[in-house]
Amino acid sequence: MTVTLFFGLSLAELSALAAAVVLVLARWLPPGARRPSTWAGAVVLVVSAIVLAVLGLRWQLVPVLVGGAIALAFAVPILLRRPVRRARWWLALPGSAACLALVLAGAVAAWALPLPVFPEPSGAHATGTTVVQWTDPDRAETATSRTDDKRTVVVQLWYPAQGDPAARRAWYLGRTEREARLVARGQAGYLGLPGFILDEAARARSRSVPDIPAAAGRFPVVLFSPGLGGVRTQNTAWAEELASRGYVVAAIDHPYDSAVVTLDDGRAIRTRVTATGDDAEDNRRAAGWTAVRAADLSFVLTQLDRLDRGEIKGPLTGRLDIDRAAATGHSLGGAAALQAARQDPRFAAVIDIDGYPRDPAPRPFDQPVLALTHDVRQGEEQDYISRLTQVLQLSTATGYRLTVPGSAHLTFTDAPLFLPPLPTLVGSLGRTAGPHITAATTAAFLDATLRGEPGDLATTLSKYGRLTVL
Repeated sequence: MTVTLFFGLSLAELSALAAAVVLVLARWLPPGARRPSTWAGAVVLVVSAIVLAVLGLRWQLVPVLVGGAIALAFAVPILLRRPVRRARWWLALPGSAACLALVLAGAVAAWALPLPVFPEPSGAHATGTTVVQWTDPDRAETATSRTDDKRTVVVQLWYPAQGDPAARRAWYLGRTEREARLVARGQAGYLGLPGFILDEAARARSRSVPDIPAAAGRFPVVLFSPGLGGVRTQNTAWAEELASRGYVVAAIDHPYDSAVVTLDDGRAIRTRVTATGDDAEDNRRAAGWTAVRAADLSFVLTQLDRLDRGEIKGPLTGRLDIDRAAATGHSLGGAAALQAARQDPRFAAVIDIDGYPRDPAPRPFDQPVLALTHDVRQGEEQDYISRLTQVLQLSTATGYRLTVPGSAHLTFTDAPLFLPPLPTLVGSLGRTAGPHITAATTAAFLDATLRGEPGDLATTLSKYGRLTVL
């Protein structure tokens, strides 16, 4: 495992960066310092490049090595003491500036797109994880034309587990390294980015151990639907935190909607979600996707009940308290959670994480609701808060709408851990604050609604932002 020391860089990467900078700047040093500085930079750059080639070279370091290599090529006469006519400073300066810009661009890329490091869960339990695939025999797959194609979902479970400190941790984005790489490339493609951009996320491991025995007890269940084009693992830090606190989290990959879903037979199903540019048509399609997701949530709850009763084999038989289940989701998944709770009274609570309601015929429902929203700026999404408030007011139980200052839409996912820290992209709360706030607020709500724990929930939630109690 590579250990980062500073600026998201390992020791070998820092050494390569420093050596490249020295080689670029050596020409501009006093005459007596040029040759020893060039020799030192050349040796360190070569040794660092060899070490990185052995350990695994990140794409972010390629510009650093290229810039250093170009500078080294022009420094060869200095190393060999060969007489050579030096270019005039005004000719050499643009070349040095270009090499330095190349080197620094690599360093910035390494900082902006680091290997995600997941926070250590704070609860009393170790966390295990397992992945299952379930097919609903009663529902046709509407995304295909085959009449015999039934709706299939892939579900990842995080659960309180018996600790094993020596066990190998699970890959973040998939069951295997291959699947993790495939999912990372699929997400990058969905976002219109080069496939290699999310390579660091593909290399990451979470804090959970695959398929280890569950801890003793019966645990409330939290079902999760990701955002449009999102994948089941997009809120892993949140899921692991809840599992450590005694919840079972079941996150769903929705085929033909999630960016890429890998089935047991090896097929990779990529999203078929497209925008038309026509607002009315896009809203109609979003309502359709939401309805499918809401049905997926109810189906998964049924399967979890069967798993608990032993009708389906798995490590969680006898561990699931289905009577204490919450429907949750992010973005379009949050809209699906609201709709699933309205349609399925088995859900005892619902959490909408920054999701615009899509139910075309909202009606009263009985579950308490927590809605987390990003810091909506003046002039954007003008009907979001009003529409959300109208739906929350349909609940016969207490609802909570919490707006988190400094947040953006992706603040509530794992994205701040590995995407560039741009306020418009992941908010201005830093790498770890967003996942922490998401876990702390939702855990407080679940403790109160599913476990009946005493305390002033409104006071707890208001610590994290602007709270409206409905």
